[in-house]
Amino acid sequence: MKILMEKIEAIFEWLLWNSRFAVLFAVVASLLVAFAVFFMTSYDAWQLVSHIFTYASPQMTSEARSAFHLEVVAHAVSIVDGYLLATILLIFSLGLYELFISKIDVAGEAKGSRVLFIRSLDDLKDRLAKVILMILIVSFFERSLSMHVGNFLDLLYLALGIALVALALYLTHKGGHPSAQDDTSEH
Repeated sequence: MKILMEKIEAIFEWLLWNSRFAVLFAVVASLLVAFAVFFMTSYDAWQLVSHIFTYASPQMTSEARSAFHLEVVAHAVSIVDGYLLATILLIFSLGLYELFISKIDVAGEAKGSRVLFIRSLDDLKDRLAKVILMILIVSFFERSLSMHVGNFLDLLYLALGIALVALALYLTHKGGHPSAQDDTSEH
């Protein structure tokens, strides 16, 4: 009876351990969506660049040129936003794979940035949060370009928004870099 229980336990533990491969659905889906967003954003960038020579048209009035300029800047900001979203999906996909399936051996051999090395779920969340913050900042910038400042209160709200964005960046930067005193205490 004891041998049967041990065999059942071993089978159950094997099944439980290998259930982590269900994460592959999220890894593949996130990767496919990341590629789709990279493609769509690159197409948008190509469209923007292909229409940019309209700006130099002699038939364009200064008002139309100013509106076109604002539209191009807003479109460029939305392109940055798209690339940031695709990056989030890519980091999420790679992070899930490394956390649940296996360390990516090729990444360890590659020279360069360690931005994609994910060691824990908190590490993945931290990296995703930083990219999401950047998307929010880019979105705020995009909205502020088209904001009409009609009175002092509108200007005050815009200034407050900019101050909050600066504070968020400061706190994110400060949280990501331990003080020199913390570094020396670890050695």
